[in-house]
Amino acid sequence: MRLHFIAIGGSAMHNLAIALKIKGYDITGSDDEIFEPSLSRLLKYNILPEKSGWFPEKIHTGLDAIVLGMHARADNPELLRAQVLGLKIFSYPEFLYEQSKFKKRVVIGGSHGKTTITSMILHVLQTNNIDVDYMVGAQLEGFEVMVRLSESAQWMVLEGDEYLTSPIDRVPKFLHYHPHIAVISGIGWDHINVFPTFDNYVDQFRSFIRSIEPGGLLIYDYEDEEVRKISKEITIRSIGYEMHPYKASGLKSFVRNSIGDLIELQIFGRHNMMNLNAARFVCLEMGISDDDFYNAMASFKGASRRLELLFSGKSGSIFRDFAHAPSKVKASVLAVRQQFPELQLIACLELHTFSSLNEGFIDQYKNSIDPADIAIVFYDPHAVALKRLPEISFDRIRKAFGKEGITVFSEKKLLLDYLLGQDWRNTTAIFMSSGNFDGINFDQFIMDIGWK
Repeated sequence: MRLHFIAIGGSAMHNLAIALKIKGYDITGSDDEIFEPSLSRLLKYNILPEKSGWFPEKIHTGLDAIVLGMHARADNPELLRAQVLGLKIFSYPEFLYEQSKFKKRVVIGGSHGKTTITSMILHVLQTNNIDVDYMVGAQLEGFEVMVRLSESAQWMVLEGDEYLTSPIDRVPKFLHYHPHIAVISGIGWDHINVFPTFDNYVDQFRSFIRSIEPGGLLIYDYEDEEVRKISKEITIRSIGYEMHPYKASGLKSFVRNSIGDLIELQIFGRHNMMNLNAARFVCLEMGISDDDFYNAMASFKGASRRLELLFSGKSGSIFRDFAHAPSKVKASVLAVRQQFPELQLIACLELHTFSSLNEGFIDQYKNSIDPADIAIVFYDPHAVALKRLPEISFDRIRKAFGKEGITVFSEKKLLLDYLLGQDWRNTTAIFMSSGNFDGINFDQFIMDIGWK
């Protein structure tokens, strides 16, 4: 097949393009901006566009289909050309469903934890030599590409995003997958630009539950009030999970398996013990025994940028985390606080998403960063301008977070000067963002504070 990807640089889009290239498809693509790691990975597989931009001449009747990414706009010139020519246009969720419609599908949804739960499941399946297709939104150790599509696998495991599918298909991505096993890891309002009220956001998860195949199973966070409420509205089989009991010690956590043996894990935090239990119930349903699950989880190091350890030494540790929504920020800060109660905790959050930079949403962050001894919020004015939002005043941000002594910055140099001025002895730090703190080089930063 000959496929053209409009907005090939997206995290899921470029992985799908690579997976299909490996499968033998003829792949081309376009995008107006492509960043790392997408750029290097597309180059490696010889499908990086020669020039940035949109080129209608790339769209012709010799193509079998178009795969359309959410980054493209409805008036994209390549999309308009494809519509004029009457070409088949798939969003990437629609294409994934077409590739998996004769398989059993596991879909991990929720406002937080879905990448980690999906990664845990895939790690356990790989460790136990179970053939499986998949799509997950973060790089995972031991996996070259984060999308796999095969003829042989009977199962497909998908991370189920609630954000919109494409500029011409404005429904959540996870509604296209029709799972046999569905997970909802929790509901915390996000994406205010497309779901303007909390009730509207919750309704998307009601629709997700209704999309489960007849005879299917819902596995849900029993501790989440909203999820528990909507789970009672269904008649299909369901399992509510709670936090897996654990003990914490430094960078490690310990759980007991089904026969009471102590298993050492390389992840920590209450939220990760919730994620672990969700993954365990999914794996049990897929035929993996508890013993095989725990043995595999002992070698799980986490998904990329999910409480990712950047450095650890005698003075302390530094973590980077993808947390950006209020529930994610709260869970990540609390996890580090509880794991290292004796150390000073520095928590630095970049407001980078449309929701987080929106004055109508920012109050959702109240108390989310409270466990930190030194709390910092940063935003890049360029990101605000790109989203066409008015800048939020520092005082308004301080009021929203409700944390006494919180410090706000909008210039990278001032942020770095402030950080370098802190006492880094006996300290743990967590940097949280879906962006990059205006390009902070963390390797250099770690050297600058004298830890390397």
